[in-house]
Amino acid sequence: MKKLDKENLDLVRENIEKLKEIFPDVFIEDKIDFEKLKENLGEFIEESDEKYQFTWFGKRKANKIALTPTNATLRPVKNESKNWDTTKNIYIEGDNLEVLKVLQKAYYKKIKMIYIDPPYNTGKDFIYKDNFKENLKNYLAMIGQIDEYGNKTTTDIDRYGGKHSNWLNMMYPRLKLARNLLRDDGAIFISIDDNEVHNLRKIMDEIFGEENFVGIFVKQSKVGGGSDSKHIAKEHEYVVIYSKNIEKLNDFFEGHSEDYLKRYKEKDENGSYFWDTLSRPGLKNPINYDINAPDGTIINGDWIWSKKRFKEEYKKGNVRIIKLNNGKYSVQFKQYLNEKGKKPRSMTTDFGGTILGKKDIAKLFQNEKIFSYPKSVFFIKKLIKYSTSKSDLILDFFSGSATTAHAVMELNAEDGGNRQFILVQLPEPTDTKSEAYKAGYKNICEIGKERIRRAGEKIKEDYKDKEWIDNLDIGFKVFKLDSTNIKEWDRNPDNLEKSLLDYGDFIKTGRSEEDLLYEVLLKYGIDLTAPIEEKEINGKKVYIVGFGSLIIYFDEIDIEIAKEIVNLVKEFESDFSVLVLKDNSFASSKDKVNIVEFFKQMNLFEKIITL
Repeated sequence: MKKLDKENLDLVRENIEKLKEIFPDVFIEDKIDFEKLKENLGEFIEESDEKYQFTWFGKRKANKIALTPTNATLRPVKNESKNWDTTKNIYIEGDNLEVLKVLQKAYYKKIKMIYIDPPYNTGKDFIYKDNFKENLKNYLAMIGQIDEYGNKTTTDIDRYGGKHSNWLNMMYPRLKLARNLLRDDGAIFISIDDNEVHNLRKIMDEIFGEENFVGIFVKQSKVGGGSDSKHIAKEHEYVVIYSKNIEKLNDFFEGHSEDYLKRYKEKDENGSYFWDTLSRPGLKNPINYDINAPDGTIINGDWIWSKKRFKEEYKKGNVRIIKLNNGKYSVQFKQYLNEKGKKPRSMTTDFGGTILGKKDIAKLFQNEKIFSYPKSVFFIKKLIKYSTSKSDLILDFFSGSATTAHAVMELNAEDGGNRQFILVQLPEPTDTKSEAYKAGYKNICEIGKERIRRAGEKIKEDYKDKEWIDNLDIGFKVFKLDSTNIKEWDRNPDNLEKSLLDYGDFIKTGRSEEDLLYEVLLKYGIDLTAPIEEKEINGKKVYIVGFGSLIIYFDEIDIEIAKEIVNLVKEFESDFSVLVLKDNSFASSKDKVNIVEFFKQMNLFEKIITL
């Protein structure tokens, strides 16, 4: 029997365990002998003081923030959710740094695609101020709109200087944590503009590896305007793309347009094709050789194929030589249609800019000013199509107006997919003079949740003719970041007797059994949408999670209840289950020993954990 670890995943400890697996000989009494480690790494050690690196003020602390575990948790909020019992989608309110830490165990390597639209660091869009010891406290103060000193919170980065360093310190730990959540075949897409694109590339090279750089889309974000620009009217922004492992990342394709498909008029056993010319005048590295026409005419040209391949394809009937109206010969080959689609281009105007994003908002709220600079659904759908299949999980931890959720639901409606989303958003207060505030939305999260509700209903109406529309998931479970549900023990010797009495009921005042249930799921590494069945034993709840893989019981327990729990577990035919009990559920220490021994004899439980 063991105690449940109250902290979330300790990344330093995890890294040490991985290192121990690879290099067990470098550990002496659980400490790392760096000289031995250097010997193992050989020529890969950089000895010079001068080396290629990217650094800034606060980088070491930013790295420490990423590796520092958190005691935070996520509390379920059913009354703000939609279709709680059936949905696989999640909306989380909270500082994304802490949320990413909380998600480490339950969602490690489960995310296929991450899209984020972080602050561009224009000087007016920055609210994240991290302190690795006090970050949760800072967040809890922020949602009350005051800091720890009682001052009103600000989004003005210029007030405390260090424009680029502060932005990098904010992004660096979040990206490190996000990488852990990506599947090996996953990818991350990051919207950014000229202010920080150069710095973003450098930290992404460091965190993801420059070999995993996929590319950059240069996206037209607006048209016209710019009269206030001194030199250049900027109409573009970027989408920076990295993979977890580029060798495992799927190819990107986008659908063919109707005009493009018109040329593929002919068809054979290999698919649709058209006759394309083999000659490409002006090639950078031309392959030049002579080809004999049927009448013996010599045709010389710069060809796209080698002479060997030309002969092979000619024998197969995939090449023809025809005389044109001008009397000249043309060498042509069958250009087959790639049924998957075509490769997306790095420079495009076909991504949907701010105007399209505002129209998406206006259709739902009858007011395009509810949210400033929203990304368009069309744009996010394209990115999702490139990198996911129909049942993948998508994360957006700067979710803003919840465009990503809208795009996921609409794409599922179009192709019958079952993609799910996890959205994370800081409940940043809306300006009291804004259209959003006047409409009753006091923070950004309220806008995002309402958008998902409205968008889901509209999508079901717009796609009502689709055969799968009744099964479309338009719900979402709301969770809010908070401190752990478990009391911290006051170890002050002057209060020892009172502390021990208080700790007998170690759940914080105002916290529910369901709050504790979801904290256990996260601590044990089970995702937030795992199926949960509630059973009753003598009027007391037993939670069956994941079809019997986890059994949770929080009430008083005796040997009769223990036998009923065993009978429940047998019903689910699970090979091994984990049983979670409250430490103070036992009437006495003797009862605890006897009941735990009984459970062990049943040989049904892989582990028995107490809170």
